[in-house]
Amino acid sequence: METLLPILTQLISGAAGGNAAGAAIKDKSLGTAGNSIAGLIGGGIGGVLLNNFGNMAGGSDLLSMITGNTGGLAGAIGSLSSSTTSVLASSAGAGGVGGAVLMLVIAIAKQYLAKR
Repeated sequence: METLLPILTQLISGAAGGNAAGAAIKDKSLGTAGNSIAGLIGGGIGGVLLNNFGNMAGGSDLLSMITGNTGGLAGAIGSLSSSTTSVLASSAGAGGVGGAVLMLVIAIAKQYLAKR
């Protein structure tokens, strides 16, 4: 379950990020289903990239590199362990951003190809 939870968090937050970007920039929206699918894929890709970046930099993930092990979000939420909080927060952030970015890239590519 420890391995599956960050992946699910990335996918769900990716879908949410894709839909949020579609709602914010209405002329780039792919529709609810399109935004969700692009967000799911982008959330997975964003999570993989963040994990690889964190490992290359010598940290376990980006959030722990920024906040340290005891400060920030990990220190504020005492009911969860700092490592669990850190992993879930970084997974959600990476998934949401990755989902929004991939949805926008697909929408821009779609508009570009429609003009040709």
